[in-house]
Amino acid sequence: MSTASPASGPGAQPAPPPFTVLIPARMASSRLPDKPLAEIAGLPMVVHVARRAAQSGAQRVVVAADDGRILQACSAHGVEALLTRSDHASGSDRLAEACVQLGLDGDSIVVNVQGDEPLMDPALIDAVAALLGARPEASMGTAAHPIAHLADYHSPHVVKVVLDARGLAHYFSRAPIPHARDHADGAWWQGAAAQAAPSVPALAGFAPLRHIGIYSYRAGFLRQFPSLAQAPTETVEALEQLRALWHGHRIAVHVTDKAPGPGVDTAADLDRVRALWA
Repeated sequence: MSTASPASGPGAQPAPPPFTVLIPARMASSRLPDKPLAEIAGLPMVVHVARRAAQSGAQRVVVAADDGRILQACSAHGVEALLTRSDHASGSDRLAEACVQLGLDGDSIVVNVQGDEPLMDPALIDAVAALLGARPEASMGTAAHPIAHLADYHSPHVVKVVLDARGLAHYFSRAPIPHARDHADGAWWQGAAAQAAPSVPALAGFAPLRHIGIYSYRAGFLRQFPSLAQAPTETVEALEQLRALWHGHRIAVHVTDKAPGPGVDTAADLDRVRALWA
């Protein structure tokens, strides 16, 4: 697996402060039923995710499950897990309950590693945790990488993020952002290979960023998050992180040069990950 690149700017990526990895896992997946228990190389997928997370600098790795069968699978393979309510509307709601169950104080840092990311890079987990140690103004941290293909830039299935000058998230969207008003489609940016000499000199070294679905939180904010009113932008885009921005919270973003390994949303995704493992 590749490692995450150092953060932009001088100096190496700082070491993360103490943190806990929480892995939300639910059985009710419409596209891939019983997804956490899907077998990959002889082990349930959620166990692979927990083992990857354990290779990071986390002090503790805990699966937050909605079904006793997930707890049984985790227990059989030495993975810590706890049972949460089955009616949570989102993974962040599930993690908020887990924070309460674990008694984490408000300043504790929690990293949300999705339960369908068995190829997640442990170094990326550390980098996202380190954001909150370095950025006290941020309530959340996440990650992104440059988009290399124009088709991904236009795909609504690829979430884009635009940053401000401080490396904080300005906006997330399924739309192709930023939009090049004064340039023909693709003329201003033709993927990573063209960044050294783009057709618009002011954009040298610039590429749109694809959001990576990993988050760090301060536990106090995570407990508060489910009580925040949904944002109109969140409802339109179906992107939960927009709720934080709508209510004035800042999200720090670690930019890595390389995309993470594929996650698992469908049976075809599962076949692809199994092939990579083989």
